[in-house]
Amino acid sequence: MDPLRALLVLARAPALTALHVQALARGYSTLAAALSLPPGRLSLDEPLPAPTSAYLSEIDSSRVESDLAWVRESGVHVLSVLDRAYPPLLRNIRRPPPVLFVLGNPAALARAQLAIVGSRNPTAAGRGTARDFAACFSAAGLTITSGLALGIDTAAHEGALLRGGCSVAVCGTGLDIVYPPSNKGLAQHLAQAGAVVSEFPPGTPPLRAHFPQRNRIISGLSLGTLVIEAARGSGSLITAEHALEQGREVFAIPGSIHNPLTRGCHQLIRDGAKLVEAASDVLDEINFPVINQLLNAQQGDSSDLPAEMPALDKEYEILLDALGFEPASIDNLTEKTGLAGGSVASMLLILELEGRVAPQPGGRYCRVP
Repeated sequence: MDPLRALLVLARAPALTALHVQALARGYSTLAAALSLPPGRLSLDEPLPAPTSAYLSEIDSSRVESDLAWVRESGVHVLSVLDRAYPPLLRNIRRPPPVLFVLGNPAALARAQLAIVGSRNPTAAGRGTARDFAACFSAAGLTITSGLALGIDTAAHEGALLRGGCSVAVCGTGLDIVYPPSNKGLAQHLAQAGAVVSEFPPGTPPLRAHFPQRNRIISGLSLGTLVIEAARGSGSLITAEHALEQGREVFAIPGSIHNPLTRGCHQLIRDGAKLVEAASDVLDEINFPVINQLLNAQQGDSSDLPAEMPALDKEYEILLDALGFEPASIDNLTEKTGLAGGSVASMLLILELEGRVAPQPGGRYCRVP
């Protein structure tokens, strides 16, 4: 059995951990040499679990050959925890994945990374915050890591790519499946500008249990995790919990007390997460050396900024002041401003077309920062 086939066998072995792979390497010259023996004859200082031994006793050769063909056709890199290219920060967590599939540049996984995670259904302001912060961190030299999910994850990946930065997506499926399917184009861009990563072999579907599992990889690759808009019980809080267990920094952006999507962030801050108002709050905390010229260039370059918006009539200013940056209904705005409901509705439509407000679920609106 050649080395790549051996890795593909181990990638599908149930209950296998990085400790077992390291034990195989200590006991035998190569992983392939260890797998050439019946599991019952293996002499290891970290005995294999019963499910692993049962699987290795009857390896599905056709499945291994199918995986091998996919790897060669797709150009995916397969790394074991033993490889020098395996990301060092990830190797040091409590349960590092024994095998990683990497589409793109494996070297991206060894770069200094910051995880940005949050709601799959954020407000327009939250989405903009994620994109802007990711662009700033990317300009400072950090690689942005997230989970390819809709909402904050997508905005973070997009922000990192805005100025040609690097971003890493960690998936809860096999890399032959893009989830959600609407992010297929984004995944292709990420593979070119960074990496798309999974511990799951090809054909693995997007099962619910896989996403909390992949969250430990998102935090494990990163120096810290920034949470933007997360409700209580959000999967983003699981990522933050993993970060704390791994000894990494946790950051959270606060928001309105009336916005349910900020309650998870507020809970994190109460529990000791660093409150973030500006990108420098994160960069200072992780002691990341920022090249000031890059940040200044990003802030000073207005080539892709929209032209200055025209001044608003007084009634529009009143409406925007009443709206603020948290979602509000037309009825609520009518009550606050004293304007007619029909007028408020038509004014919101014009403000939406100008990019000043954004519609939210439930017929509500919020300002766009």
